Amino acid sequence: MRRGALAPLLCAALAAPAAAQQIDVTLTDAIQRSLAAQPAMVSAHGDVRNANATKRGAWGAFLPSVGLGGSALRSNTARFDPNSTELLPPGYSYTGSLTASLNLFDGFNRLFNVKASTAASDAASAGFVNQRYQTTLATQQAFFTALANAELVRVAQANVDRAKEEVQIAVNRFQAGAATRSDTLTATVDFGNARLAFLQAQSNLATAQANLARQIGVNGSARAVADSVVPQLLDTTGLRAAALASAPIVTQFEAQARAAGADIWNARSQYWPSLSVAYTNTRTGVDAPELPLLSNYRESFAWRFALTWTLFDGLQRERTQVSASTARDLANAQAADARRQVDAQLTQYLAAMFTAHTQIGIADANVAAATEARRVQQERYRLGAATLLDLLTAEANLTQAEVLQVQARYNYVTARAQVEALVGRTL
Repeated sequence: MRRGALAPLLCAALAAPAAAQQIDVTLTDAIQRSLAAQPAMVSAHGDVRNANATKRGAWGAFLPSVGLGGSALRSNTARFDPNSTELLPPGYSYTGSLTASLNLFDGFNRLFNVKASTAASDAASAGFVNQRYQTTLATQQAFFTALANAELVRVAQANVDRAKEEVQIAVNRFQAGAATRSDTLTATVDFGNARLAFLQAQSNLATAQANLARQIGVNGSARAVADSVVPQLLDTTGLRAAALASAPIVTQFEAQARAAGADIWNARSQYWPSLSVAYTNTRTGVDAPELPLLSNYRESFAWRFALTWTLFDGLQRERTQVSASTARDLANAQAADARRQVDAQLTQYLAAMFTAHTQIGIADANVAAATEARRVQQERYRLGAATLLDLLTAEANLTQAEVLQVQARYNYVTARAQVEALVGRTL
């Protein structure tokens, strides 16, 4: 068997397993799958859970600590009964205890811990929203890339068909004595180039579908299925003010700045004294205990009030204060920079969106003009009024116009998706 005949069979054999594993997904389905599969979303959700647990722990610090204990001791020597001071023979002794303690005052440390943990929880929630929209944007980009490459494959296939038709026209004119052999050879070379471009387009499509499959957590490849038309141009009235006020990244950094501010007051709480109270109740006996209150044992209890005040700790509190102030200044600067970042990116994305929307209309007109120019040049060449070079130039212009049409359409929807991801809401 010749190598030329063997190559298509090998390509088909290699493509068969991939085709068997391909699934069709719409944009909505792709986004839902991606939000459930992406590790970044799992991490962001974990950050929210951890922050909420820390917040609950900060509130729990206002509650008393309670402990319950019990023990049984077996000895082979005589011992004194601590209740009666009598000498007891070897045997068992039992002990039960209840302890409780409560921090009455800690220099407002717990209060500012609550404020800091609440702000950290808000930051984690805003980070989760931001990550959700970033994941959505990445999925939309992968989805639109797969759709665009599918359209480019159709453009390349149409180019192959047109190049094949040109070869036939050149051959017919050569056989009729109206063209030279150079025309047939040139048309054949152009047909070969069109086939190579088609194969490259197929390769790009396979890569885009594999990337989409990875993005949505699917093994193999995923074929993007268009489920909507090109959306209308956005109404941007009030969009900038809303983005600067409530964009997820702005909300996240502002919450982090509030948490850093609370940490400063938390550090200052070390200058205050701390007051605590503790209660201990212990019951001990040698008889079998009467559960659950051990009422057959003698009770001993104690209350303990403690006041501690660190007057000097080798300037460690001052070091902590400076560190907290530095962290607050950095957090405030990052929050301000986040607003500037949103402002700059919104300008960039809106400009790209408006430009792409304008390009769509221009590209549609270019395709219509290039189609007509190619038709005219083909007819002129058929009649001998134009050269093959004129026809090939018209053909190249049509293919380029169709490629630019596809790119303009998906540049627009991608820019629109970037705006939505930045402001944190569907527009």
